[in-house]
Amino acid sequence: MIYIHVPFCKRFCTYCDFYSEIGRDGCFKPYADELCAEIRRRAREIDDNPKTLYFGGGTPSVLPLSVLSRILITLDEVGHGGPYREFTMEVNPEDIVERGRSYADSLLSLGVNRISIGIQSFDDDLLRWMNRRHDAARAREAFRIVREAGFRNVSIDLIFGISHLSDEVWAATVDEAVALGPEHISCYQLTVEGESALAEMVADGRYTEADDALCRRQYDILCQKLAEAGYRHYEISNFAKPGFEAVHNGGYWARRPYAGFGPGAHSFRGSSRSWNSKTLQGWTAASEVLSPEDTLVETVMLALRTDKGIDADFLHGNCSMDDIGSLVKNGALVREGDRYRIPEDHFFVSDEIIRELI
Repeated sequence: MIYIHVPFCKRFCTYCDFYSEIGRDGCFKPYADELCAEIRRRAREIDDNPKTLYFGGGTPSVLPLSVLSRILITLDEVGHGGPYREFTMEVNPEDIVERGRSYADSLLSLGVNRISIGIQSFDDDLLRWMNRRHDAARAREAFRIVREAGFRNVSIDLIFGISHLSDEVWAATVDEAVALGPEHISCYQLTVEGESALAEMVADGRYTEADDALCRRQYDILCQKLAEAGYRHYEISNFAKPGFEAVHNGGYWARRPYAGFGPGAHSFRGSSRSWNSKTLQGWTAASEVLSPEDTLVETVMLALRTDKGIDADFLHGNCSMDDIGSLVKNGALVREGDRYRIPEDHFFVSDEIIRELI
């Protein structure tokens, strides 16, 4: 598994605190120089046969195609080029529409076989509040363009749990997403991240967080509508048509090793984790060795986020049987064969369930 962090955006979203800088023409070449050098220097950390490549950000679709191609050539030079089982590229709808069908064709020809479109909403008022570059019409147009280019694995992102998002508008948003027919839908409850513009809005009283009742209603609307449309709810925030579950993200939840490149990127090697500093020039890495307690917490938490759950023997050997029994009795855990999982109607309170176990 390979992750490439693209730390550029054309503007910053209200809710986001992922590392990013405003992308300008002069910054792409120095970024590519340093990124490609890092890939060559750390090539041994990449699995012998990486199945997935993921370009995240930031906004990877602001990269010139020449820079994207150069990164892929470097991966090939160090023996870890494609084709990949899954090659995902995150894109902003506005970039797809501005650059047109030829851009989507180029992505496909470079080996990208999965597109993740950051739509977030089909309500123009909400999109303006989020400080997104696109409107609903451009989101629909972007989806049409990637479909016509031949992409058959398209994911879209949506956000719920906004205090001024009504249930009616949210239901209409989910209905419109279903009507488009993407293979994958990721839906996230709005959270206040420490260095985001939203955190400042909360601090000075310009925004009040949505209460749990609103968030739960909108999560239930989401689950019901996507189930009726045939999507599998395979992870707390992720839904897919059968066979289109995200391979790369599934690796994260299964704690498979991955190598992350670029400023702010993280890597994982089973017993250790490392991360790059958040700077465009001269980024450096820090690392930590995970304690047995850290490993246990991560294993339980990540496994129980998914509909596959966790091995029963592992849970029995590491958690209180009294706690497990109590959660089963209350319907918060179910056992199926040799595994335990959190049922969908308790996904919304999964954090509390996991805390009881560990």
